[in-house]
Amino acid sequence: MTKIRPVLLWLLFASPFFCYGQAPKTPKPSALQSGPMVGYSDMREVMLWAQTNRPARVQIRYRDQADPAKTHLTNEVLTDRKTAFTAHLLADQVEPGKKYTYELLLEGRPVSLPYPTQFQTQSLWQFRTDPPAFRFGVGSCTYVGEADYDRPGKPYGDGYEIFTALAAQKPDFMLWTGDNTYTREVDWNSRTGVLKRYTHTRSLPQMQPLLASTHNYAIWDDHDYGPDDSDRGYWLKSTTLDAFKLFWANPNFIFDEGCTGTFVWNDCQFFLMDDRTFRAPDNMPDGPGKAYYGEKQMQWLMDALTTSKATFKFIITGGQIVNPAKVFENYAIYGTERDRLFNALADAKIPGLLFITGDRHHTILHKIDRAGTYPLVDLTISPLTSGPAKPLAAELAQPSYVQGTLVTDRNFGILGVSGPLTDRILSIQVYDQKGAERWTRQIKASELK
Repeated sequence: MTKIRPVLLWLLFASPFFCYGQAPKTPKPSALQSGPMVGYSDMREVMLWAQTNRPARVQIRYRDQADPAKTHLTNEVLTDRKTAFTAHLLADQVEPGKKYTYELLLEGRPVSLPYPTQFQTQSLWQFRTDPPAFRFGVGSCTYVGEADYDRPGKPYGDGYEIFTALAAQKPDFMLWTGDNTYTREVDWNSRTGVLKRYTHTRSLPQMQPLLASTHNYAIWDDHDYGPDDSDRGYWLKSTTLDAFKLFWANPNFIFDEGCTGTFVWNDCQFFLMDDRTFRAPDNMPDGPGKAYYGEKQMQWLMDALTTSKATFKFIITGGQIVNPAKVFENYAIYGTERDRLFNALADAKIPGLLFITGDRHHTILHKIDRAGTYPLVDLTISPLTSGPAKPLAAELAQPSYVQGTLVTDRNFGILGVSGPLTDRILSIQVYDQKGAERWTRQIKASELK
């Protein structure tokens, strides 16, 4: 019999790797940085997203809620530093009109999360039924504080519980209408800074439950595009566009530059506009050369609106469009292009049109009458977590201001579309950061013809 020396016996039984009586190993910290987030939804595919804090294999396993025994897997992504450890994960084994639960896999192991993770596909209703009712959230201006890099004084970002109130509404999707993160002086001159700012905002704990179960679509405005009031002259715009595409999961981008895109939800179409990439400086004298959307984006918008069969056509853009006051960054200071767009919309006789905007750090409804056709409506929803601000007295004196719709503290909107195809109704509800309703309105599709 082979003798085992005492020192070897001690090494064998005292070693932490011996399977009997060992102390449990300290688990590694989770590689999950932020997400998972549910991106765009269509009938045949859904995009999901996650971010890790180090290189990791990322995948999502999902199942139809009505048939949970059968599971599917997205593509697997090995995250890396060059892309801020982000992963876009395509669920392409889905059927229309279904609801799915999912779990995030890191290195092949499921991550336990303390909130629901689910997504849905859009319904195939055409030529079969009336379009289903749906609800969506709207918000802009998300400032997440970081004391070392914020301006001195009273914190500008606060009220993060607003995302809990938003998630409690269970919208089908969320529209992030610009300034979804705020780059600082330390950020906007380098790719490293931009990616760090996007990562810091996306990692907010209160935001995670909303991201995980609500489909998300986004545009940008000046603060997630570049410095305050930035325009086409911003030197790092290709880098911030890269960051935007890394951190959001929109279904398409119309141009190589900019965030312009579109999507359809049931019988409604959403036109995601870029008010920065092609924009001339605000203080440039007005005239035909002072671009806001720019020539090719204007042409695309008019073509897309003209061919759209949607009941409601929502133009989503950062700055206010209908407000006629020539203040701050309103479209009114680009009067030549604004007149051209309004005239083109009237000439084309496009029904069902509304604007949804952000930027102004207060919520308000503006409406202007047009000769021979229906009024143009502009719903501004702002801010989510940035510092609130009041409109100027001159703006509230404008005939376009709809009395009773001004909210000057942090808030969000929940919009719903319901009713039969022949009589669709848009409902607008505005809630404060605690989830208390502030005002509500309804607009019938028949009023926008």
